[in-house]
Amino acid sequence: MALTLYSFPGNFRAFKALIAAEYNGIEVTTADFDAAAAALSPLGKAPVLQTPNGVVFESNAIARYLARARRDTELTGVSFVEEAQVDSWIDFSAHEVELPASIWTYPILGYMPFNLPAYEKSKVDMAAALKKINDHLLTRTFLVGEKVSLADICLASALVYPMKFVMDKDFLKPFGNVARWFATCVNQPEFKNVVGECPPCKDEMLAKGCPAKAKKEEPKKQEKKKKEKKVADKDDDADADAPPPPAPKAEHPYKIMDRDAKSAFSMDAWKKMYSNAKTYEGEGGSMTYFWEKFDMEGWSIWHMNYDYNSENTRAFMTANAVTGFLQRSDEIRKWAFGVMDVIGTEDTSLEIKGIWMFRGDTPQHLKDANDDANWYTWTKLAGPGMPASDEAKKQVFEYWTSEEELEGKPIQDSKVFK
Repeated sequence: MALTLYSFPGNFRAFKALIAAEYNGIEVTTADFDAAAAALSPLGKAPVLQTPNGVVFESNAIARYLARARRDTELTGVSFVEEAQVDSWIDFSAHEVELPASIWTYPILGYMPFNLPAYEKSKVDMAAALKKINDHLLTRTFLVGEKVSLADICLASALVYPMKFVMDKDFLKPFGNVARWFATCVNQPEFKNVVGECPPCKDEMLAKGCPAKAKKEEPKKQEKKKKEKKVADKDDDADADAPPPPAPKAEHPYKIMDRDAKSAFSMDAWKKMYSNAKTYEGEGGSMTYFWEKFDMEGWSIWHMNYDYNSENTRAFMTANAVTGFLQRSDEIRKWAFGVMDVIGTEDTSLEIKGIWMFRGDTPQHLKDANDDANWYTWTKLAGPGMPASDEAKKQVFEYWTSEEELEGKPIQDSKVFK
């Protein structure tokens, strides 16, 4: 039975269908959701499943279709009542969880602009939903019955991004049963084959423009002032045996470069040109501008290649890895620009490659800011002591401008760090 699921890379609404397929041993081919795929669905929305007998649209309908394809696995319940209970939790997930989850995480993932009232309401609504789930799971391992059902698959899929990116220990503290249940689900091999690893969120990721970070840091500043005052009020004799104060935090190397080794190249101007230019080449072209303005002594250009490309099996999971990489690189955004691509196919191989530009002559500061950068091989293309060759310029052009194909392989996903 030939089945093709059309969706966007990393779409959590596609997770539930693919996980159900894993449990039932059904082979589903995934493909990008394009104009042709949109025409298959009356709603024109992803995901949509093409079957030999027709099209199924709406994510829950697709998940139910795949779950019901094999009754012996009992994903939809072992009795008439359990089937209704599974449906109840699927509806609960769609109406009570997916909306606040999306509003909370989409600004972080770059899918929608940040809105403070919506952000605050999404956290309140999510907490209310988790309270109901937590109470239900007090005496249960799974939502319905004694094993994973489609109810667990749908709800856990909706919580993948919130659990990974925004719901930290403080937020989850009242919902221990939910955390336990989620960890149980996502550590099943059928889940891992679709969503990969789901490490718990340590600190809430904040979208650009969110004031929550400043609010969180304010109590720390007040506490610091209190401690400083307390130390100042101590007698000199009491201070005599006290340990020396900690050394001040070292200034970031990029800030030192900007002060001591000024460069005429403006990263902000380049990023605006790259985003707004109508063409890449010729007069007014962004790449023409780049090579006219690029400071070869103050900046360097590097090619990156993931060391474990052989482990990439699903296009959307690999695209997710790129998204996470860029998010964890935010510390150096003022001093870096890069384009990362997922190239190849699931039937052959999927590779993560890219070309970055950094202030200075090393990618080490990216590695310091983002541990994931240590799992890539970095090759210098141009910079101090190494003028850009014609071959290097051609390679940079291809990586920074290609949309359909790169190195003779189809581009599955492309993301820009700017």
